[in-house]
Amino acid sequence: MKVLVINPGATSTKIAVFDEDKQVFKKGIDHSAQELDQFDRVIDQADYRQKAILDAVAESGYQLSDFDAVCGRGGLYRAIPSGTYAVSEAVMRDVEQAPYGEHPSNLGAYLAKKLGDMVGIPAFFVDPVCVDEMTEVAHVSGFREFRRQSLFHALNQKATARKAAEQMGKRYEDVKLIVCHLGGGVSVAAHDHGRVVDVFNVKDEGAMGLDRGGSLPVNALINYCYSGKSKEEVKRIFGRQSGMFSYVGTTDFREICAKVVEGDPKFVQAYEALVYQLAKDIGAMAAVLHFDVDAIVYTAGMAYEEFFCNDISKYVAKLAPIIRLPGEEEMRSLAEGALRVLHGEQEAGVY
Repeated sequence: MKVLVINPGATSTKIAVFDEDKQVFKKGIDHSAQELDQFDRVIDQADYRQKAILDAVAESGYQLSDFDAVCGRGGLYRAIPSGTYAVSEAVMRDVEQAPYGEHPSNLGAYLAKKLGDMVGIPAFFVDPVCVDEMTEVAHVSGFREFRRQSLFHALNQKATARKAAEQMGKRYEDVKLIVCHLGGGVSVAAHDHGRVVDVFNVKDEGAMGLDRGGSLPVNALINYCYSGKSKEEVKRIFGRQSGMFSYVGTTDFREICAKVVEGDPKFVQAYEALVYQLAKDIGAMAAVLHFDVDAIVYTAGMAYEEFFCNDISKYVAKLAPIIRLPGEEEMRSLAEGALRVLHGEQEAGVY
């Protein structure tokens, strides 16, 4: 069976074709800032991106009728359990109205449905960032009016956890793992027998990332918000200009690591703080799992730097064996989720 996979990002739309588990075509369609600036909202980009996808598919020699399904990356939808979901009218409405937030990834499922309907094939999305399997006690914050949210790199976390379990000769549903997604944003999660029972919300909790602040001192944050800056400015600073960027002026982790190797004191101090914070997050998730952990798994782009993972492991290696699975295969993970439904291994969830 052939699956067309769609992954919209901030400045690009990635597409791929999978013939069963073999990727037979891939293409990254770049979108200039000038092109995207003409649209006020993410949903306004739908027709523009759809045409770009159709053109790329045609240029590759495929037709939509060649595919058995279309699978798009999921975005900021309502909180749902992990799984592969059929794109319903409720999904389409939530993308159009964006009650849970605007992000280009919202368009993944939307475009999958639009394209699938053109030739009468099913459309799916898999493990969006809003996957929520946290226990009720984990949702409790320190203030009754605030409920902790589950927003994390669910697609790569789940796929990596399955691979780690397979590497251990076990099923994902039979193990307890701590998975660390080490990318531009970082998320550390506790996987307990196939469910992510707790996670540091990538938007506002846990270790800092390359451009995000993670957990911040509450009183300092309050004072900063009342220092004359607008809400939009504060959100931009903490969402794009904090974390490692605020300390060293770059989000290029390869450059950061090179400077650390050179011994640049500014970079060394920030790098050591990042390692320290991630180790603390892992320790917290070990407590969630009652310190009964089958493996600690490192994944995503920063995990390519072996010495970085080794530095984290110096803190946490006594907790459990370490598995390093660098990179992230979002396109393959989307295809595999769709294929599980097409082959009858699971039913598509209802949104």
